[in-house]
Amino acid sequence: MDESAFSAALVVVRSFADVDLMLERVRDSAARVHDWIASFQGDPLEMLRLMKFDAVGFHPVGHHPLNLVEQINQTWTFTVALLAARQLLSLHPEAGGFRLAPGAHASQPLDIMSEVDGLVGAETFAAVTPRNNNKLVKDLVKLSATPEQHRYLFFMSPAFPGNARLPQFEQNGVQVWSVDFCPPVPPPPGGKL
Repeated sequence: MDESAFSAALVVVRSFADVDLMLERVRDSAARVHDWIASFQGDPLEMLRLMKFDAVGFHPVGHHPLNLVEQINQTWTFTVALLAARQLLSLHPEAGGFRLAPGAHASQPLDIMSEVDGLVGAETFAAVTPRNNNKLVKDLVKLSATPEQHRYLFFMSPAFPGNARLPQFEQNGVQVWSVDFCPPVPPPPGGKL
């Protein structure tokens, strides 16, 4: 993977090793801010002010300075997209890899798009519950209108631990998956959202 893959706006992964390398970059950014927090000796409210307003954190992929609140949001945005790309590499080896541009100001129409145009497209998000901000429904509507041959919605939520397909939420040919760092487990009984 060349250095151009580390752009904060667009990440390209073509192998499981690429995904692992990018997840290691995310972990490195988390370690840097962890060290800052562990060494902080000042007033607790001052620490929270710095976390909210000052660039004491780091972008999880680009490693440029960010406030810590934004680092937390971007960390999980990129982590979910990378874990989704890992699953998509397994499901679609013919895709030639995937371009990841997660987030509200992304540089492509979907969070994840296959290198082979029109083959695979996906949206991704992390939330306490998929119902937060009606994100699941909004992304299903968005994906239903896209021309990709294979369409997916991936999310990370403590309400749905593990890596699993969740057909109870699927609509209009869009597959829905939970992703996590842990081994696959079935969704909770009833899978309430």
